[in-house]
Amino acid sequence: MYDLELSNNVFESIKHIDEGGREYWSARELMIALEYKQWRRFENVINMAMIACDKSNYGELLDHFAKVGKMVDIGSKTKRKLDDYKLSRYACYLIAQNGDTRKKAIALAQTYFAIQTRRQELNEKEYSLLYEDEKRFYQRDLTRRGNYSLNQVAKKAGVKNFDKFHNAGYMGLYGGETANDIAKRKGLRYREDILDNMGSEELADNLFRIVQTEAKMKRDNIHGENNANNTHYNMGKNIRNFIASQGGTMPENLPTPNKNLKRLEKEKSINDIVYKVNKQIK
Repeated sequence: MYDLELSNNVFESIKHIDEGGREYWSARELMIALEYKQWRRFENVINMAMIACDKSNYGELLDHFAKVGKMVDIGSKTKRKLDDYKLSRYACYLIAQNGDTRKKAIALAQTYFAIQTRRQELNEKEYSLLYEDEKRFYQRDLTRRGNYSLNQVAKKAGVKNFDKFHNAGYMGLYGGETANDIAKRKGLRYREDILDNMGSEELADNLFRIVQTEAKMKRDNIHGENNANNTHYNMGKNIRNFIASQGGTMPENLPTPNKNLKRLEKEKSINDIVYKVNKQIK
């Protein structure tokens, strides 16, 4: 049943983005994806992975294995704490390396977490050294993944009209402006992506809206399309009020970059090709 494309979708679908824009996986969800049925057995694998991580000196152990827990209903109005871990990509890779290799899901997870390389999470100092366009690419990547994760939560809540759902968030954050209003104000072409035409600060405002809306919907167990839309709108509005309280610039007043990210990406590709051709000629 598991082919490589399916496994990619499975592991991507259970990925989360936290308030700081960092990706993580829930150990409880990963356990199911890796076809483990008992938490006790899976936690043994986690412990072996933690030992391997500690020996590797690849960052702090807690940066990769953060123990968390939540209260769950077990019937008769009784709750108990359910242990869990927030896992980094590297932690998931180590878990797959220490898992039961007889399981097809384990073999595919080893491949997925090994080859699905991407830019390492930047610390504050590294981020500050980036050029503005590099920051834009970085923030745009996070908003893209954040929107994907938010869409999964919204879909489970019963959202069907995703344009209306996302417009609710924009209207809250931009003082009543819809996505179309933002595009017109920026002078964009029909259906040109507004997020590709934002500076790093504006993208960060939207990422905060996206991440906090997802967290709110999960925390309050939001159901129903109207409730989801209202939650998104109110979160956008709350963030707008917070920006105002800090003396910040409203997102609609932030400058629109001269070049959108699609164009910058194309120029970068052309420059890379020219560089390779010149190198071969020399």
